[in-house]
Amino acid sequence: MAKLTLDRLRKVYPNGYVGVDDASFEIRDGELLVLVGPSGCGKSTLLRMIAGLEAISGGELRIGERVVNDVAPKDRDIAMVFQSYALYPHMSVAENLGFALKLRGLGRAEIDTRVREAARMLELESLLERKPAALSGGQRQRVALGRALVRQPQVFLLDEPLSNLDAKLRASTRVEISRLHRQLGTTMVYVTHDQIEAMTLGQRIVVLNAGRIQQIDTPMALYDRPANLFVATFLGSPKMNLLSGEVVERGGALALRVGEGVDLPLRPDGVLRERVQGYVGRQLTVGLRPEDLRLSEAGPATLPARVEGVEPVGNEAFLDLACGGGDLVVRLPPRDLPRIGDTVHLGHDPGRMHYFDPASESRLDAVESRQVGGVNTGGAGTAHAVP
Repeated sequence: MAKLTLDRLRKVYPNGYVGVDDASFEIRDGELLVLVGPSGCGKSTLLRMIAGLEAISGGELRIGERVVNDVAPKDRDIAMVFQSYALYPHMSVAENLGFALKLRGLGRAEIDTRVREAARMLELESLLERKPAALSGGQRQRVALGRALVRQPQVFLLDEPLSNLDAKLRASTRVEISRLHRQLGTTMVYVTHDQIEAMTLGQRIVVLNAGRIQQIDTPMALYDRPANLFVATFLGSPKMNLLSGEVVERGGALALRVGEGVDLPLRPDGVLRERVQGYVGRQLTVGLRPEDLRLSEAGPATLPARVEGVEPVGNEAFLDLACGGGDLVVRLPPRDLPRIGDTVHLGHDPGRMHYFDPASESRLDAVESRQVGGVNTGGAGTAHAVP
């Protein structure tokens, strides 16, 4: 096992395109860290730089205490699981699992021991004689995981390994990967575009967009305190509701004017109130998670909204609403739901509101990143906003 340290890593392609820009953070020994973001954000490029499959244009990469910028992939003591299973179709499961060990010159007894141990951990023991064509998608993915596992590397790299599986298999294989990590205690770096995978698997998550790190933190810290509008709307399903308008003040009380005669009460506390006060007469963006809105009786502290859609999904329901010229989604219990076309009134918990500057898109009360020797350590509970 080993920690990884990325210090200002940068990837610039010959045409001048910057794939990764100034990536600095540490992956702790034994940690399962997830890189997440939309397509083209640089997450797979960053993983391939760690693997040695992409040349590093700038900065420094260390595995343990060793700088590996110019070390060949085979000498980095890492194992990578790709999106495609890439199994040898003419080989059995056992032969696929042991092939890399055979190439490294290990003895038959050692190969057999490692293969059977990996098969036991991944519940492949009854499939060792089968060919890949006789396996399900989930079984093939487990063989791909096992092929990395038998190498006993310092670091596992997983590049969207579940994207070819259906929803049910993705859920069960997520559980297997999490269990495997707890059992092995090996450092893992997992890449995905799926925010559900990121939230359920990662001990910490690195959120990327356009090649730059947006925030590093634990899953629930990211959900509860997104550092900017991108993180706020990327993590969470449905995404965070955003309301924009002018901040107004009446009798010392602050509100966000989101439409003609429609004011949303704002009750920020402490230093945050001073910052919001500075937006009086200016535009501000406020976020509320779907579960932080509720149906209420009409009153001065509620928002009127028109029901545009009702989506019951079993244990909960979602209301799609039009409010103040914008759209909102509310998460509710699936009982006594309003009908399409009804006007409802929304209450909210002011303490659950998120405040963002519409120009910089940064959270008003974001905590500055902690830097240790130029490396962003990403401590739990700390928001890391891109300036």
